[in-house]
Amino acid sequence: MQYADIVTAVLGAFVLAWLADLLTGRRGLFATSLVSGTGAVAGWFLAVRVFGVSTMDQWGWVLWSMVAAVIALIAFFLFRSKR
Repeated sequence: MQYADIVTAVLGAFVLAWLADLLTGRRGLFATSLVSGTGAVAGWFLAVRVFGVSTMDQWGWVLWSMVAAVIALIAFFLFRSKR
């Protein structure tokens, strides 16, 4: 399958968002999905375009995307406003 790595990264980011939403009391899946997706795109950008540690034909960027999504979710829950 030609796009298996991209599908895996998208599903992985959504699963991370769903788990974060589930663990934090279900405040909103859309917000966590948006943050996780943004983090995953940032991880891809860092791995492929900035540092050049992998190409789109390799699977290394998927790991970078998942790590960046986790970091973005942690930052989101640390710095969001709690009214």
